[in-house]
Amino acid sequence: MTNEVFEVNWPTKSDGHQRKVLVRLYGEGIEVFFNRVDEIQTFESMSKHGQGPRLLGRFTTGRVEEFIHAKTLSAADLRDPEISALVASKMREFHNLHMPGTKKAQLWQRLRKWHSHAKSLCSPKDIKNFGLEHLDTEINMLVELLSQGYQEIGFCHNDLQYGNIMMDEDTRAITLIDYEYASYNPVAYDLANHFCEMVANYHSDQPHVLDYTKYPGLEERQRFVYNYLSSEGKEPSSSEVEQLLNLAEKYTLANHLFWGLWGLISSYVNTIDFDYKEYARQRFQQYWLKKATLLDSPSVISEH
Repeated sequence: MTNEVFEVNWPTKSDGHQRKVLVRLYGEGIEVFFNRVDEIQTFESMSKHGQGPRLLGRFTTGRVEEFIHAKTLSAADLRDPEISALVASKMREFHNLHMPGTKKAQLWQRLRKWHSHAKSLCSPKDIKNFGLEHLDTEINMLVELLSQGYQEIGFCHNDLQYGNIMMDEDTRAITLIDYEYASYNPVAYDLANHFCEMVANYHSDQPHVLDYTKYPGLEERQRFVYNYLSSEGKEPSSSEVEQLLNLAEKYTLANHLFWGLWGLISSYVNTIDFDYKEYARQRFQQYWLKKATLLDSPSVISEH
């Protein structure tokens, strides 16, 4: 929903087999969300780590990438316990990558920047309807509450929805793609983002509509966190699983603001056929619905 992607095929002269590459055209207004130079650097670093496709070429409005012969996951695939375990393990591997940049959370800086952009772009009506004039207070409150105590920082994907996960159907190997929003962050935030993405189906007749009845239940979230923590061969304790799961649940609040602001800004700068403003409304609505429950309780493990 940020870029347009095309598969390009042509026959080779020697044997007539099809060659394939991926051509990515950058979306309009994307410079509001991330620095393209940084994103290219991340892409190239990922390739050096053996992660994702290789960069084959660049041009002003896009780039050419290696075509990965693998299946892009569907919304339903994320609910498959076996596939989910593979994704959890891959996420842990991703978080442990040594990438360029300072190893500190970028979430809050990015939220404040996007909030500022949203206020400068939006009409007075949208500023009022989406509560942007008071959102800095909410961000500051989350920073204070969610920055207490030790939190593991890792290199996070920050956009791990099903369309950014590919699986080789023969080897079952998982590949994570599209690193536009990737940065160092608390790993609990990346888990929160992944859980929130399970309510979306971007290939439905109404791709902007989020179905929160599909938010993963307690058992499903526990299983994912357990698989995530145990993927390196060490059995996590129940308290370790509970602690990370609790923190991830609280970070869903920051995630709602993150993608709410993204949707609102996108409604002004992006011409892709997607109801960005309605998407934003749903994310902000979830923030206000869940805020009291998630922040008032020391333990927020529940059926959501």
